[in-house]
Amino acid sequence: MTPVPRSALILSLAGLIPFVWGAITVMHPGLADWTIATIGPRFAGPYVMLFYGAVILAFMSGFLWGFATKLDGSQATMGYVLAVIPALWAFLTTGGGPDSAGLSLIAGFIGLLGLDWLFWRYGVAPVWWMQLRVLLSSIILTCLTIGVYA
Repeated sequence: MTPVPRSALILSLAGLIPFVWGAITVMHPGLADWTIATIGPRFAGPYVMLFYGAVILAFMSGFLWGFATKLDGSQATMGYVLAVIPALWAFLTTGGGPDSAGLSLIAGFIGLLGLDWLFWRYGVAPVWWMQLRVLLSSIILTCLTIGVYA
């Protein structure tokens, strides 16, 4: 097993801050009230996770697109088609309230993990990619679940 490069790991873990903060403010209403008063309502509770989750799914579409550029022929075509799905999923399914949007993002991140695996299996993602993606996805899914069910 090839270890995840330190810089990629640190930056990826830092990218989890909005998810973790959102989950913490869901579980601690006083902290949510402080956040709303200090920074604004978009940065507390499920709302920070929902907005950021949609952004991250779109961001990950860019990663997958980059992986698709390493493929050839019909496999490349399929790679490009698959690469746009996370961004479109976030755009089309995150309306309708926080619970519905949260469930849609949960489904989106589970689907993204499948796409990550596919590109990794094709050999166009780094050898350490799935180690990183499973870790990050587990934390994201836990946080989103707290946002929906807590």
